[in-house]
Amino acid sequence: MFIKRLQLGLIHVAVAMTLVPINSTLNRVMIKELAISATLVAILASLPYVFSPIQVAIGSYSDHHPIWGLRRTPYILAGLLLCVLGLVISPYVAFLMADNLPLGILIGILAFGAWGMGYNLSSVSYLSLASEISGENGRGKTIAAMWFMMIVSIIGTAIGISRMVDPYTPEALIRAFGLVAVVALILGLIGLVRLEPRSTSLETGMTSDAYSIKQMTSAVAQNPVARVFFVYLLLLLAAILGQDVLLEPFGAEAFGLTVTQTTRITSIWGTFVLAAILAAGTLEGRAAKKTVAQVGNLGALAGFAVIIVSGFVHSTSVFYAGVTLLGLGTGFSTVANLSLMFDLTAPGMVGLYIGAWGFSNALSRLLGTLLAGILRDVVTQITRWALGGYLAVFLIEAFMLAIAAVMLYRIDVNQFRKGVEQPSFVEKVALAVD
Repeated sequence: MFIKRLQLGLIHVAVAMTLVPINSTLNRVMIKELAISATLVAILASLPYVFSPIQVAIGSYSDHHPIWGLRRTPYILAGLLLCVLGLVISPYVAFLMADNLPLGILIGILAFGAWGMGYNLSSVSYLSLASEISGENGRGKTIAAMWFMMIVSIIGTAIGISRMVDPYTPEALIRAFGLVAVVALILGLIGLVRLEPRSTSLETGMTSDAYSIKQMTSAVAQNPVARVFFVYLLLLLAAILGQDVLLEPFGAEAFGLTVTQTTRITSIWGTFVLAAILAAGTLEGRAAKKTVAQVGNLGALAGFAVIIVSGFVHSTSVFYAGVTLLGLGTGFSTVANLSLMFDLTAPGMVGLYIGAWGFSNALSRLLGTLLAGILRDVVTQITRWALGGYLAVFLIEAFMLAIAAVMLYRIDVNQFRKGVEQPSFVEKVALAVD
């Protein structure tokens, strides 16, 4: 099982590696070097979240439509190829947009759309396969190994790209993206080799209930604690994740950091996220989940506050301190709030509530990314101050975190439910992925 677990981790790593260059390096180049609208960049970066609802349909279709006796492998491979294709094309699209915006937008939607579709196609398929292969007792170890490998790969990819684009040139960027794509494809293919056993049966290890948006909305609306938690997640995740599209361009604008230096921001952030996740794991059972969540929420809020201050005092040391706090806060908040999500379910309606929290998660990522891009452009145009848009976004995100921190005190698990059954592994990872 160790080899199988390692292979599943390699697939998770391969998909994650295709996200890092686009979500970190390319958005900085597009906004700063190419002067492309942050709103447009945010729209393109949000496509995976726009397509996220199709995961349910993909999972259901692959359950009942095996190809050559394989239910997951063909869909994982197709998704990986789309991710790699989108990654390879994306820098060309960025340069095309700078020269010919209408044509660039058209090609960009296709390229980034392929990347977003591939992400959703592959992720739901390999997570389903992880559930089926691991068995009930081994699922926890499998998902832990996959997440650890993914975070380490994000850090390593960011460091590798920062070196490959030093010094920055368009040619260096294209080479770096191409190399990451090749490595991701090789790792993904190694992970797929003889991983899934062939089957002629239509039985599957997954059991899931399909719920409509109307049913989820009704269930959340009828429970006061559920309503609060839904809005809490929306504000929290939109704030923490919405900064992703602007943090590196801000470093370039405020401090004149090179592409190499801003790309390393992702590795710094990821290192402290990983440290916080490991620390939060040791606190499980020793500290209340809401306490750990609040530490993370306030830590991320403090990170935004310090980053805002760095923009006024023009200090890179203060900026990196803010990034560190943001990473630590994100790690603690992620672990504790995922645990709260799993607790806030009801007997006989586990899938329904997990689906509702997953919908809030995807919606928050979409809204946070779009809010960051649009608000940055609007404020910059109004103030005619290059840093004004960035600082306004960070201020709004800090304010959203403050509201979320207050709302957390109103979330009472005991009031929400009594004697709830635990959600399945598949339901958990449906929330955790991304």
